[in-house]
Amino acid sequence: MRCAGPNEHLEIPGDRHLLLPHSRQAISAATDREVLLRLKDYLEANNPIHQGAYARWNASDSSPCNWPGITCNDADRVTGVNLAESNITGGIFPNFHLLTGLTHLDLSSNNIGGPVPDDLNKCSALEHLSLSSNVISGELNLAGLTNLVVLDLTNNRFSGSIRSNFPAICANLVSLNISSNEFSGDVTGCFDQCPKLEYLDLSSNLFDGYIWHGFRNLRELVVADNYFDGELSSSTFASNCALEILDLSENNFSGTFPGSIANCSKLTSLDLWGNAFTGEVPSGIGSLSELKSLRLGNNAFDPTIPEELLNCSKLVFLDFSNHDFGGDIPEIFGRFVTLDHLILYGNQYTGGIESSRVLRLPDLTSLNLSKNRFSGNLPVEITTMPKIEILILADNGFSGSIPPEVGGMAGLQLLDLSYNKLTGSIPLAIGNLTSLLWLTLADNDLTGDIPPEIGNCSSLMWLNLANNRLSGRIPPEISAIGRDPNPTFEANRREIRLFTPIYGDCLTMNRWLPASYPPFNFVYTLLTKRTCRTTWDRLLQGYAVFPICSNSLSLTRGISGYLQLSGNGFSGGIPPEMGRMRNFSMIQLDGNRLSGRLPQEIGELRLFILNVSSNQLSGEIPDEIGDLRCLSILDLSQNNFSGELPSSLNGLSELNKFNVSYNPLLSGMVPLTGQIATFDRDSFLGDPLINFSSSSSGGASFGSPPPPPPRPARNSSGAGRGERWKSVLLGVFIALTLAFVGTVTRTAVRCWRRRELRARAEEEGLRRNWAW
Repeated sequence: MRCAGPNEHLEIPGDRHLLLPHSRQAISAATDREVLLRLKDYLEANNPIHQGAYARWNASDSSPCNWPGITCNDADRVTGVNLAESNITGGIFPNFHLLTGLTHLDLSSNNIGGPVPDDLNKCSALEHLSLSSNVISGELNLAGLTNLVVLDLTNNRFSGSIRSNFPAICANLVSLNISSNEFSGDVTGCFDQCPKLEYLDLSSNLFDGYIWHGFRNLRELVVADNYFDGELSSSTFASNCALEILDLSENNFSGTFPGSIANCSKLTSLDLWGNAFTGEVPSGIGSLSELKSLRLGNNAFDPTIPEELLNCSKLVFLDFSNHDFGGDIPEIFGRFVTLDHLILYGNQYTGGIESSRVLRLPDLTSLNLSKNRFSGNLPVEITTMPKIEILILADNGFSGSIPPEVGGMAGLQLLDLSYNKLTGSIPLAIGNLTSLLWLTLADNDLTGDIPPEIGNCSSLMWLNLANNRLSGRIPPEISAIGRDPNPTFEANRREIRLFTPIYGDCLTMNRWLPASYPPFNFVYTLLTKRTCRTTWDRLLQGYAVFPICSNSLSLTRGISGYLQLSGNGFSGGIPPEMGRMRNFSMIQLDGNRLSGRLPQEIGELRLFILNVSSNQLSGEIPDEIGDLRCLSILDLSQNNFSGELPSSLNGLSELNKFNVSYNPLLSGMVPLTGQIATFDRDSFLGDPLINFSSSSSGGASFGSPPPPPPRPARNSSGAGRGERWKSVLLGVFIALTLAFVGTVTRTAVRCWRRRELRARAEEEGLRRNWAW
């Protein structure tokens, strides 16, 4: 059955007469109401717990026009259905075609899966359709939607060619976004018959071949992260070029970039990052008076920067990363006085930080000089930049101490000094940075204590001090970091300027992500250049990027902080005050010399990851660990825990990595059922007092030799009592021996891990700041 248009007659079963217009409208409105109630039943059946605003659609209402998400026209006909972010799962409702006046349908940001049903292709009145941010799959078939003006399918799992849809639905199309899918093939001829098309986003797919040359008539073209190739001729950018945004990044374009780009006089953003362009940077770019963002990184351009680029008087973002430019930073970079962001990472620069005067750019808010060959002391001039918010100097050869003047950088939100050779202590003045969101000093040679003043960093959500030579006690004040990041997040949300363009590829994101740990690995698996940008933007504005934990009794779709102190020499106890760190989802304290008990207050957190392995912790494992319902990784190995495994651990249904190995005084029977029963022998190595039931592991004690043959029944004779004492003493001897071996093993493993991590970091071109 074809979707009836909004002005056509509806045929009612049992009545073959034509209805008067007023009657037709009344019956059509009633039909819309019934269809929506069927839609509500369908959604509630698929989503019995987490429901959206549709749960408030009331069957007792005579009209649906006041229902949340529903839009009607003057005749009370339903014209719009907005179910975005409504926690919908399952497939697309198969009867939208019964809403014959429907022009707007928004199902974005849900968890809708499966293919697009044929029913949707019958809704020919649709003008606006958004299915973005779901898990819809299969080939696209929307050729019947010839009235579409806006189509948004971004971030799904569509695949195959798009040729059966384009140019079939091109006549009225103004905006098309099919990015972040798995579409493939070439696009030649697909959009030639789209006379009204202004915005086209094909990014993050598998398209190949030559690019569509009609794109110069668009206002915005984004084809990043595909396999387009070939050279661009001078005729590519004709005199009537209307482009305002052009993003050709991360493809296989080659040859020289045409100077005819100067014909695109309205261009505000030009992104050529990650291709194989060669030769001179076109001086014609300098005539683009509206240009604000220029990304030329990761190509093979000549190192000379044309003076004409200084004519771009509105330029705020400049990226010349990954070019292997060497020597000193050219002084021309210090003359782009309008810049907010300067990205020069991944070159071979050895000096010129001060002489180039880039530190004196008056409006600079972000500077990325990571992955170069700078050495010597950190220039104290970095602390004098008046507006700096993001400073990334990681992966160089800087040495000496961190200047205490860093405490005067009041607006600093992100400081990355990891993978250098810095020595000395962490400055006390770091506590002055109340806007600081991310601090990573990992993989240096820092010594001394963590200053208690760090607790003043109320916005600090991501702290990574791993793999240094820090020592002393973990100060209880550390529990106060990240307690109130909202003022910083809210200030970032108010900014018109977004952070999204400032990170180039994913190197910074890789250093931020502990990629082998959930929920952070969830983000890591999705990273492309595009998602790196949007993820950073969401993080710095305080929006969630992680999935919901299904077992949580409280909100877990929030910003997730972490504390990484791995691979140092911290001693003493774990402060019980850490139980107040409610904004944190990961705590990594492994590879230290911590002693005492694991505080029961840890059970009050909303952790996904807890790693305290390779320490000297003792006492019983607190039952409260079983309250960490979202816990995915629990590593308590290589300690001196004793007593029985808490039964509460068996309720941690999200747990997928569990390790209590080399705790020779830990005892108990691993249960037959529940989450702990799903883990194999490797989780219990070196634990001679822990046993599995015979049905699950053959009755062998993990970490001990095979059991001896069965003995005769014991009696009350002296010989029997003597045998019992021999058994007890033997068990104690084995336990103490294993404890000694475990201590030696922990020390060796810790040293090996540290050497291995540094060796790996030096060998890899892209080094991730994972905590071990």
